Amino acid sequence: MSGQTIRVSAALVVDDIGRLLVVRKRGTAVYMQPGGKPEAGETAAETLSRELREEIGASIRPDELEPLGQFTAPAANEAGATLIADVFRARIDGPIAAAAEIDDVRWLSRAELETVAVAPLITEHMLPLIQGE
Repeated sequence: MSGQTIRVSAALVVDDIGRLLVVRKRGTAVYMQPGGKPEAGETAAETLSRELREEIGASIRPDELEPLGQFTAPAANEAGATLIADVFRARIDGPIAAAAEIDDVRWLSRAELETVAVAPLITEHMLPLIQGE
């Protein structure tokens, strides 16, 4: 759908050895940050907290998320659509697993991020954020 704007909340999660947490939704080939679209009345942090629980089984309270800003990029899986993402840094210590519409969860090293198909939000905005970590 050309010209569509999609609002989401997304998590920037980097582990202790510098790998980025990414997910791939069912029926898609591109990896993206975990997160999703808000439900009525949710703040961006509440949306992300719910989505992390639903998608990968991570329990993170909204007040535990560190806001990093709002970023715009082409949507990964909707041709012609623009993504507006409220991005938060999150720390995930417990086990995670793909659930709901998620087919795969991976931790990608910096080298893998150059060879695996990832969303424009990652290449345009998230990689610069994690370069200094």
